[in-house]
Amino acid sequence: MNRAERTARNFKIVLSYDGTDYHGWQIQPGKRTIQGTIEEALSKIARKRIAVVGAGRTDAGVHARGQAAHFKAALSLSEPELFKALNALLPDDIRITALKEVPLDFHARRDAKGKIYQYRIRLSREIDPFVVRYALHWPYPLNLKRMREAARLFQRKGDFSGFSSNRLLHPVREIVRSELHKKGDEIVVTLEAGGFLRHMVRTIVGTLLEVGRGRIEPAAIEEIFRDKKRTLASPTAPAKGLCLLKVLY
Repeated sequence: MNRAERTARNFKIVLSYDGTDYHGWQIQPGKRTIQGTIEEALSKIARKRIAVVGAGRTDAGVHARGQAAHFKAALSLSEPELFKALNALLPDDIRITALKEVPLDFHARRDAKGKIYQYRIRLSREIDPFVVRYALHWPYPLNLKRMREAARLFQRKGDFSGFSSNRLLHPVREIVRSELHKKGDEIVVTLEAGGFLRHMVRTIVGTLLEVGRGRIEPAAIEEIFRDKKRTLASPTAPAKGLCLLKVLY
């Protein structure tokens, strides 16, 4: 074991970001990403490349209020000093909201118990320039009663292949909370689960919108679960309305 490994410290961070101008969380060659931007800032502090491991990947355009990650680095800075230095080097649309040293065996992804996502739908005739980056603008009528009824059907443990672009061998997930509320001029969909498949939250929201428009009945959701296939009844809602609220440990 070399000296760097002996003195390495493990840090957990919680961060908030506006994902509009990024190609998602994960590093991609030649593209601006959240992970890549944080690693660039850390490399300036540590004077070497520091790998950042996120609790999960958010897609291009998706936001976060409570994303979690960890990184290991041989740094002598105190927690407050590192917190301040990191935020000073990050762009304004990425903020570290919490930073603490954790045991060396802590892993942001493997130790996560669940995630809470929220999707916002803005109900208005005109686009609000102060909201448009963070909510789906929707100027058409929606049947909220039917949408609430449909939202409850997703609170289950089951095969969510019909509601994702999943290509994995293990498509079974358990949603422990599926709620739809109206807050002022917005519909807010909140989903909590131990884990989500690719595009799963956005596809669920897209399906709820189809129900609200009267294009499908809530009962059709059971058929999609049985068939386990993506259909026109389950489109993917735009990324900008989605936000990772919290990672649970």
